Amino acid sequence: MAIAEYDVVIKRDAMSVYDFLLDARNLPSWRSGVHSIELESGAAGSRGAVYRQTIAGPGGRTVCGDFEITEARPGAEIQYRVLAGPERTRGGYYLSTEGGSTRVRFALESEPRGFLARLKSPFRRRMKAEVCQLEQLKSVLEDRAEL
Repeated sequence: MAIAEYDVVIKRDAMSVYDFLLDARNLPSWRSGVHSIELESGAAGSRGAVYRQTIAGPGGRTVCGDFEITEARPGAEIQYRVLAGPERTRGGYYLSTEGGSTRVRFALESEPRGFLARLKSPFRRRMKAEVCQLEQLKSVLEDRAEL
């Protein structure tokens, strides 16, 4: 099992951060590798919503990375699982208030299978790079005058 976690403190209130994260259309603004995303089924931002996304894959080709929201607790957490693509990752954003700011933890876990199972070290590095993109989220949110 591969696990990666990272957290940042963002100078925004928890509901503003939560709302931004819950709107999947915002993913390309802070997660490199996300090319496009659209709601496939369910109510946007709610438990059971399925999103179709295209992401950068191995060798620079575009792959499908569809995911489903499995938990959405306002101002506190958003969990999801990947339904399609080369990796079946589970992940989540966990928020806590710290004064007028919000601590956001991004956690991923996956059980690499097949070819990926033999590439444990590069796979873990890629997962770590994914969660570290929270720094970009912090920049995007703090640079915005108003959410």
